[in-house]
Parts: sequence; structure tokens; C-alpha cells
Amino acid sequence: MSSSIRFEHVARRFPGREAGAPPVTALDDLDLEVAAGELVTLVGPSGCGKSTLLDLVAGLSSPSSGRVLVDDREVTGPGLDRGVVFQQYALLPWRTARANVELGLEANGTPRRERAERAREYLDLVGLAGFERHYPHELSGGMTQRVAIARSLAFDPAVLLMDEPFAALDAQTRETLQDELLRIWGRTGKTILFITHGIDEAVYLGRRVAVLTARPGRVKGIVEVGDLPRGDPDTDVRSSPEFARARHRVWTSLRGETKRQGEHADRGARPVKAETQHDRTQEARVDQHA
Repeated sequence: MSSSIRFEHVARRFPGREAGAPPVTALDDLDLEVAAGELVTLVGPSGCGKSTLLDLVAGLSSPSSGRVLVDDREVTGPGLDRGVVFQQYALLPWRTARANVELGLEANGTPRRERAERAREYLDLVGLAGFERHYPHELSGGMTQRVAIARSLAFDPAVLLMDEPFAALDAQTRETLQDELLRIWGRTGKTILFITHGIDEAVYLGRRVAVLTARPGRVKGIVEVGDLPRGDPDTDVRSSPEFARARHRVWTSLRGETKRQGEHADRGARPVKAETQHDRTQEARVDQHA
């Protein structure tokens, strides 16, 4: 089961931090379509509204204008048709891996025996068979994030929303989980919208990469990546000419926005603070290639 996602002229504004300050426009006139069963990645400068966009699809926030639709139905709040995986693992420390996966199933009234069976099924899907009784503090970062993914999949959402889920992991674990995600996507056919600051990650995972402008965020362009031999342990797809061409197109588009953001800051506007250490690393990487 999967559903399409559509943004129609979406804007999101927030009140200014100080009394009398003008509102801050995070997104403005944003249009984007994600087909049912598609995996689309989204990149943009720090502070351009990527996480805000994901919150709108999740129903955790409402647009100031425009519409967000899932399967042609306007989003008006959270729902079990959408699963969310955040950068922070957000597991309950007093619950085992299995009990954490069962959380969403409890909310929709799934019987206890079926909850346990489905939790085991999805823990097995993410490669954690045998760790059902472990608590979060007994798991590595990569394993903990696998539990979070299993929890989001267990109640069978049509859409999976992922907000930099691998950003806090080391490079080797991150690449392993990228392959795991592609394997899970291939088996489930879910619609996935994946937010990232990493250009390589965006190109490796996405069949299409949407590039956002500097704030206020709009879709600057879509880079078509297509079918690369991802997930093949005998192929270094990141070294292929096809990957390099797609990466350069994304980098060029994104570089223009990071430069525009810097020029805006130089004119006296408050610079946007990088949200995570991963943000700063990516921004430095872009500067080194300029």
C-alpha cells in the first residue's frame, strides 16, 4: 500500500521572535509531487524549511496558505497513514525494542498477540531478529534507528517520512542503513520522502532529488537520478560516472543557494545557524569544492 504526496502553492510563516518583528517565512509558494511508491530525497541549505515541509505532511503543523494532500486528501492532522522517522531516535527507554515497535499498534487497537507477531516481523525486516528483548541503552546507534524504522513500518503506513534519520551515525553505519532502507523500500513499495543535508546520500537513495532554495524555501529544481545499481555489494555505484553526473547537478544547484544565503547574511541579515554538526560538515564540504 502506498499513496501520493502533493504540495500545492504551500507557504508556512512563523511569528517573529520579538514583539513587533515581521513574521518569518519558512516556505513560500512551494509545489512538489511525489508519486505513489516513489522514493524522493530533498536537499537544501540549512534553515530553508526542509523539516517544516515534513511536519506539514505529517500533520504536525498546518500551512499558512496552500494545501498538502496525501492520496488526494488534504492533510488536516496526524494519521496512521503516515509514519515518521526523526533524526533523534525517539524511543521510550523503559520499553524493549519489541515494545517500542508495538507502540503504534497499541494506538490503533491491534490485539496483543498480533502486535507481538508484527513487531517480530518488522524487527526481522530491519535485521534485528534476536534483539526483541533489548532496551535502547543496550543497542548501538544504528540498531536503535533500525528499531525506529521498524516502529514506523509496523502499522503499515502508506507514506514514510524521514527527517535526516542517519545524520548522527558514523559513515560506515550510515551506508549500511542506506542499503537497508533501499531493500525495505523494494520489499514494501512505500512512498518515501527523505530529508537530508548530504548530497551523496540524496543521490544514492533518491530516484529523484528535489533541491530547495534558500529561505523562503521553494523547489528550485528536480534532478532525475534514475536506476543506478544501488545495494549491489559488488558495485561501487558512488564511483560510477552516472552517479558523479547526478551528484554534480545537485551540487551545482545547491551551491548557488548556499552562496545566495551567504550574500543575504553579508547584507546584514542574521545568518541561519546550522542545525546539526552534520549540517556544518556538509556546508564545509560544499565550500571545498567551490
